[in-house]
Amino acid sequence: MGYNFISCDRDQQFLIPPSLDEWLPKDHLARFVVEMVGMLNLSAFLARRRADGWGRAAYDPKMMVALLIYAYATGTRSSRKIEARLIDDVAFRFIAANESPDHTTVARFAKDHEDELADLFDQVLRLAAEIGLVKVGLVALDSTRIKADASPGANHSMDWIRQEVDKIIKQARANDDEEDRRSGSSGDHIPPDLIEPDSRLARLVAAKARLDDDAARRQAAYEAKLAAREEHKARTGKGMTGRKPKPPEERLRDKERSKKANTTDPDSRIMSSANGGYLQGFSGQAIATEGQITIACAVANESTDFGQLKPMVEQAAGNLKSTGVGAAIGVVTADAGYLSDDNLAFEEELEVELLIATKSRKQAGNNGERPRGRIPNGLTRTQLMERKLQTRRGGHLYRKRAASIEPVFGQQRQRGMGTFRRRGLKACNCEWRFEHAVHNLLKIRTSGRWTATRETRTTRDSSQQRRIARAFRCSGPR
Repeated sequence: MGYNFISCDRDQQFLIPPSLDEWLPKDHLARFVVEMVGMLNLSAFLARRRADGWGRAAYDPKMMVALLIYAYATGTRSSRKIEARLIDDVAFRFIAANESPDHTTVARFAKDHEDELADLFDQVLRLAAEIGLVKVGLVALDSTRIKADASPGANHSMDWIRQEVDKIIKQARANDDEEDRRSGSSGDHIPPDLIEPDSRLARLVAAKARLDDDAARRQAAYEAKLAAREEHKARTGKGMTGRKPKPPEERLRDKERSKKANTTDPDSRIMSSANGGYLQGFSGQAIATEGQITIACAVANESTDFGQLKPMVEQAAGNLKSTGVGAAIGVVTADAGYLSDDNLAFEEELEVELLIATKSRKQAGNNGERPRGRIPNGLTRTQLMERKLQTRRGGHLYRKRAASIEPVFGQQRQRGMGTFRRRGLKACNCEWRFEHAVHNLLKIRTSGRWTATRETRTTRDSSQQRRIARAFRCSGPR
């Protein structure tokens, strides 16, 4: 009996050369990423390359940027996994034009161009604004804890760090003297281990410096409080109410904080996590619109959030100005972690209306009893904020906070943004900005507005196309 099957001959030669354009559906995410990267200005990535064509050939930055964007968008962050997907995954092979950069090349590109990758956030935000996705009548500020590429077990005391530094230097000098005796020279060169920025000694020295800085900062704060009390007494003739501040060495909280530093990533801190435990990591800050477009983002290594409100709002205002968004921020919502008397006093300086929870997130804006009558005299800023949240308008606006910012963090964690790949505050901040650039790109795709924009790009007199071209300082797609 003869069966009618489609032939499966793996030795069959291609009769016509295969086309990459036939590998994926027309609406595939990989095609969108390649198209978007073609719109971006990547001239900064060429600064490290020779313009005369000499030297070893390198992979095209357009391809490498598109590869990293697609990898982050699909939750593939490890350079080794990217290398494997370049063989197994048709979409990765489409983006790389069937090239196969290894994991070392991918990792080195991400490290060498961390600033340029971070700066893509501004370009993507500019494009989102041009197609009308950035609405800033109400925005939400929040933070999420992200693990560092370091273990809590690498936290050590100052005495342990000093001993390790002395041990490494002593061993290096002994090895150097032995090499000098063998070679008959009296060389005074410094061993490479001592000057290598990624060496263990460099991390130990950084951890020691961090402990010293923390101690100096706490001592300065203690002395400032004493000076304020003396000034108050000299001005009023009476002592200031409240307990006299204790020196840092006598405060249990300060003693616990200053006891250890992480020798793998000295910039990271032990922070409380959402599940009630603790992790070694950083605080990822972000401001998002009601449409979940991120307009500002940064990484901090402070365990509390209230010190981040002013710099984050200022960054958001600066980003909106640079992207040409005409409207200013109207209302900034934030949870109780950002509540402080100083932050509430910034409302006029920042030229925004603040809605900061004074209670837990479940209680804020959900009180059934509404305030009536005139506002009583003598209320503190916190009491005034609590009264505002109890009004119908305040409660309605505050309830929009969760739907604006929390899905942003949730979607990022679904894409694997639970641990930073790099070490150090600066490197993690660059990675965080690149992550939010990818997030905004995905929002542009799902908004449906980019499809309409793409269809009008063939029209010569399209005003929207001209605005996008001006935004990227180019005459059209590259």
